[in-house]
This record gives sequence, structure tokens and C-alpha cells, in this order.
Amino acid sequence: MAATEQEILAGLAEIINEETGLEPEAVELDKSFTEDLDIDSLSMMTIVVNAEEKFDVKIPDESVKDLKTVRDAVDFIKTAQAA
Repeated sequence: MAATEQEILAGLAEIINEETGLEPEAVELDKSFTEDLDIDSLSMMTIVVNAEEKFDVKIPDESVKDLKTVRDAVDFIKTAQAA
């Protein structure tokens, strides 16, 4: 069963918190991973791998660069789960 946007956001916030120590409340849909959340490419790859496992989706490397904001990632996961 596909997760809701809220469940995906909460799951991502948890993964980001584990990787970066950022408070889960700081992870909001309109936040940019690099500018607002200060996540570097190495941390981003770890977050992507953990998100793939958690949500049982595949996020191809070439798609990662398109995930600029938290909403981009949530939407991607939602679409991938529905496929």
C-alpha cells in the first residue's frame, strides 16, 4: 500500500534526522535540500538509499539531481509507489 504524503514526509524527516542530526520538524515540503537543509551530495546519497529501503522504491542516480526540494522527493516516492 502506498504511503500518504504525510507518511512519506515523516519518513524522510526521520532519515534526514539520522543522517544529519536535523530536527524532523525542520524538514518541510518547501525546503531545499542543499540551501535550506544544508545537505551535501554525500549525505543526499545516503538519504536516497535509506529512502529506497524504507519506501520500497528505486530512485535512479540520474533522478537524484532533480530532487531539489523535500516536496520533489515526496512526490517522486509517491509516484514510484503508485507505479
